[in-house]
Amino acid sequence: MAEAQEQPRMLPYVAAITDGVRQVLSEQPDAFVAGEDVAGAGGVYGYYNGLLAEFGPERVYDTPISEAGIVGLGVGASATGCRPIIDLMFMDFLGECMDEVANQLAKMRYMFGGHATLPVTMLTMAGAGASLAAQHSQSLEAWLCHLPGLKVCMPATPYDAKGMIIAAARDDNPVIVVLNKMSLAMMGEVPEGPYEVPLAEANIIRPGTNFTIVAMGRMTHEALSAAEQLKDVGIDAEVIDPRTIQPLDMDTIVASVKKTHRIMVVHEAVRFGGIGGEIAAQIQEHAFDYLDAPVGRVGAPFSPVPFSPALEAVYVPNADRIAAEAKQLLGV
Repeated sequence: MAEAQEQPRMLPYVAAITDGVRQVLSEQPDAFVAGEDVAGAGGVYGYYNGLLAEFGPERVYDTPISEAGIVGLGVGASATGCRPIIDLMFMDFLGECMDEVANQLAKMRYMFGGHATLPVTMLTMAGAGASLAAQHSQSLEAWLCHLPGLKVCMPATPYDAKGMIIAAARDDNPVIVVLNKMSLAMMGEVPEGPYEVPLAEANIIRPGTNFTIVAMGRMTHEALSAAEQLKDVGIDAEVIDPRTIQPLDMDTIVASVKKTHRIMVVHEAVRFGGIGGEIAAQIQEHAFDYLDAPVGRVGAPFSPVPFSPALEAVYVPNADRIAAEAKQLLGV
């Protein structure tokens, strides 16, 4: 009699984050979590729930309301032997601590000639869609990617969220894990125990033959839906999730362009100055002769994120818009 197959372990994105942080605290005695409301309240989105009871107040603790202080704590603690996980409640709050991020966290290892390591993992929440208005809904990953010394990743699935948190915490460089608030309820397979999702390794999540869509974070799911729509007009889209955007796996993207000859880049961030422009520039540098159409870009309008749910729904890119702009780009 055949043995029954074990069912995959399914978790929501939010629980996968908890699982990843728990694994880090379990395997690294010098790791701790610090941030606003991470201990008693379990974090504003609940992904630190239960960790205070499990690991105690010396490993999970609340900080004052000072983002500069939180990042400064991470810099100092990591330089003296700890491996902190610091929480920046909303990515929008980077403005409160950018000096610490840009001039200390990103540069200290370089300025000490490699003798100081800064194994800091920063978790932060980005993205619109929850009517949290202009100061709590931004996607500012391009700010961070412009800073030599930082690694920046954007896990799109529960599996990647856990695996990238573990990989970030094992890295001896500062890594910023940009999470997405509208993905928290998304279900996905998440194995028990430790595993890493390699940093700087893109994932081809849908193979295709005659069009490439590179999409980041939550936009990967919109891109997959758009790819299904595009089948009806003869477009077989390959969808690539870079996962880590600094450093960026351009080899996988360029290889796809050389196969499909047409490409579009999609991100939730404002289109102007976004990471899509960098990807487009590198494609023309490394694969220009293979292009049969201009490099397409889809992003948010050059505007603050609106509070109104109706306006916000128009502001954030979605599958219909991606498919429509792809058809216009390709003339179908």
